[in-house]
Amino acid sequence: MAKKQFAVIGLGRFGSSVAKYLSEMGYEVLAVDDNSQRVQDVAHAVTHAVIADSTDEEAMSALGIRNFDVVVVAIGQDIQSSILTTLILKDLGVPSIIVKAQNELHGKVLSKIGADKVIYPERDMGLRVAHHLISPNILEHIELSPDYSIVEMKVPSAMVGKNLIQLDIRQKYECNVLAVKKNNDMDITPAPNVPLQPDDVLVIVGRNGQLTKLEQAYAEL
Repeated sequence: MAKKQFAVIGLGRFGSSVAKYLSEMGYEVLAVDDNSQRVQDVAHAVTHAVIADSTDEEAMSALGIRNFDVVVVAIGQDIQSSILTTLILKDLGVPSIIVKAQNELHGKVLSKIGADKVIYPERDMGLRVAHHLISPNILEHIELSPDYSIVEMKVPSAMVGKNLIQLDIRQKYECNVLAVKKNNDMDITPAPNVPLQPDDVLVIVGRNGQLTKLEQAYAEL
């Protein structure tokens, strides 16, 4: 099966990072921006880098944008261009459109006009930083929905030597331990009676409020 082809429109810090990472992972990436310097800055790191106005339907069509499996619209502060670009991509028949939103209202508009997924990089980064501040043991925080998330928690000292039965996280915090990482190996069926070690990482899913209670409880110990 052929690898997916990606296009990234808007080469600010977020867009250029996405383009470079996708390219490093071995995918074909088309990078697009109307700023020649930004295009030049990523040209060495992607398959193709092009100066073009994404609000010009003819220009987008000429690039063959409809042939890409996924197009990421990472336009920065220009909300109007972001919306117009999304509309054009939808009209051209792009299979999957992922768009960066500046705020909730912008995101609602994008969803209504056909964005397949709306992302909030600044908000999500703020969320990760906040969780890390609450508990330094939180290595990763992934929002699944407005109500549920998954966290990766480095086993705090208060958990070391105890097993999952003793901790009883499901009963106390209404959260489920999905897996235990040991030396980067993921154990998706962790034995409930095996004591946790200092370098273990718990992968936990639950309601955001309950996860926060869990994080705070072990941050205070």
